[in-house]
Amino acid sequence: MKKLTLFFMSLLFCSIAFQACDNTKTYAEMLDDEKKAISEFIKDHNIKVISQSEFYKNDSTTDTLKNEYVQLASGVYMQIVDKGSKMPSDTVKKNDLVLVRFMEYSIFDKDTTLTNINDPQLPDEFKYTVTSSSIAGIFTAGYMYNYYGTSVPAGWLVPLTYVRDKAHVRLIVPSKMGQKNAMQAVYPYFYDIRKYQIFK
Repeated sequence: MKKLTLFFMSLLFCSIAFQACDNTKTYAEMLDDEKKAISEFIKDHNIKVISQSEFYKNDSTTDTLKNEYVQLASGVYMQIVDKGSKMPSDTVKKNDLVLVRFMEYSIFDKDTTLTNINDPQLPDEFKYTVTSSSIAGIFTAGYMYNYYGTSVPAGWLVPLTYVRDKAHVRLIVPSKMGQKNAMQAVYPYFYDIRKYQIFK
């Protein structure tokens, strides 16, 4: 009987010790950390968040002098610095190639993780695809392609509804709308996309 009691006590002690050493976070905790990091980033950068109704009322623009960002239903925060071409027809369409100049900044690490802004020879390039149920982008060349594979972050596609050729936008992209690593690690990123250049 003593041996049996000792065995159960040892088993109980081991399970408590194992649980105490388990520092892995649940997905819900990681999402909570992400939300806090985005809120802190917004506060630290004096960003004024406006609603979608305010955004639409202002002809789908944001006031850069007030440092306005609109929070969209996708969870992406967007600032339109420049809508691009004045020609209404200069919008992205199915199978267009889009060249992008960008800077990627990790909100958790507080550091630039990737950029092609200073490399004039290597813009990132993706093909814009449309089906009856979804839109997508497929990288064909560039830094994002080399680091993260072919899938364009869904957050990068959100602005294309509101801007035209040669637009400049800034984005806060939550992990669910981000690149492959962001989704896996539940990391939010800030993007300064200096130019969406559309090739027909």
